[in-house]
Amino acid sequence: DSPDTIVSGLPLGGDHPMHPFIINAEGSMYVDVATATNSCQLQNRTPKSPGANPCTELVTRGGIWRYDENKTNQTFSPAGRFATGIRNAEGFALDSTGHRVFVTQHGRDQLYTNWPALYKPDQEATQPAEELLLLRAGGDYGWPECYYDAGAQKLVLAPEYGGDGGKKVGPCTNKLPPTAAFPAHWAPNAMVFSDKEQFPIRYRSGVFIAFHGSWNRAPYAQGGYNVVFQPLAGDRASGSCEIFADGFAGAVKSPDRAEHRPSGLAVGPDGSLYVSDDVRGRIYRIVYRGGSEGGAAKFTPCPSASAPAGNIIEVAAKPPEGTHPDAGAPTSRNLPVPEGATGEMVALGERIYHGQVGGATCTGCHGASGKGSPLGPDLTDKKWLWSDGSYTGIAKTIAEGVMRPKQYRSPMPPTGGAQLTADQISALAAYVWALSH
Repeated sequence: DSPDTIVSGLPLGGDHPMHPFIINAEGSMYVDVATATNSCQLQNRTPKSPGANPCTELVTRGGIWRYDENKTNQTFSPAGRFATGIRNAEGFALDSTGHRVFVTQHGRDQLYTNWPALYKPDQEATQPAEELLLLRAGGDYGWPECYYDAGAQKLVLAPEYGGDGGKKVGPCTNKLPPTAAFPAHWAPNAMVFSDKEQFPIRYRSGVFIAFHGSWNRAPYAQGGYNVVFQPLAGDRASGSCEIFADGFAGAVKSPDRAEHRPSGLAVGPDGSLYVSDDVRGRIYRIVYRGGSEGGAAKFTPCPSASAPAGNIIEVAAKPPEGTHPDAGAPTSRNLPVPEGATGEMVALGERIYHGQVGGATCTGCHGASGKGSPLGPDLTDKKWLWSDGSYTGIAKTIAEGVMRPKQYRSPMPPTGGAQLTADQISALAAYVWALSH
């Protein structure tokens, strides 16, 4: 039989084109219609571009829509909106009653990149928190005007709408706060409740969340790439989350080098927890052997959502027989030099690329090795999309940015959003040219 169409006309394109959904016990289907932009700027992901006011995107994006699973040929329209102000709700879960719906929200990006006068470089990695939300009819959760500051434990005004780096609150006092908050940019992709008896009893009062892993913490250490358990009591968190399963990424937590990345969760009839990986298509099954009480609780707590970013990660070459994850990677010492540049420029460009000079976040999209990620192209394969691949052509692309990518959903702002000098742009271009030669 041919499939039935339940709802058609859902918005596509933009930064967040997917439409996760869940159906509750009453047959209502809740569908994520995520935002087309990062923060509803007049120019998406562009430094100092103000927010659209009003944000017309909210008419047809940035929220949860509700439909009847038993009706066919429903048509998407603003009238179906159930809740608003949600940037990107990837994870959905129903509580044990099958009626209450929880979602996870991917927080916004690029606070420091786009607003360096208001934020410190490390706040790119620590703000804003990822969120667990309890859906309420007609609820407004704040995007794009507000983001959740885990340190202040409140919604604060976004810089695009007059925010001052985390102090002003303004209209955010009237928005709905999260049920729980997690470290920034961990990317909560999936969520599930379990009331089965496979695991100890404490795991029947809360949610498991699969964090796909970050990119926007660069040049600081990435986070996530794990499965956590968040205990709940009614509508609120009843304690900090715990790291339930880790090690999926392998030696390096980064978008381009992680061996596996948790992306989906499901609970089997026997209570086993299944975790899907979207790098190599692996399915993990997690079971528990022991009594339902599980003895004394021993677990690894999640880092605080307001924990500091830590140190900038050094990306340096090591001998092949070494144990560093970047062993054998090319460095400026054995890279070629383009005509018109010098070896010193390539060396400086390498440091800029890895975030050690100028505050650049190149590795977040192009990966530590330059081989690309879902957010940015491979810089090592000589497939040039925006220039002829020459040293000067690459420098021009870096300086001007790429506002309408041909093959990737997120634009690159001029100089990658960093405040680079002309000499730093030239050095970075020399390094990128060298990577491909």
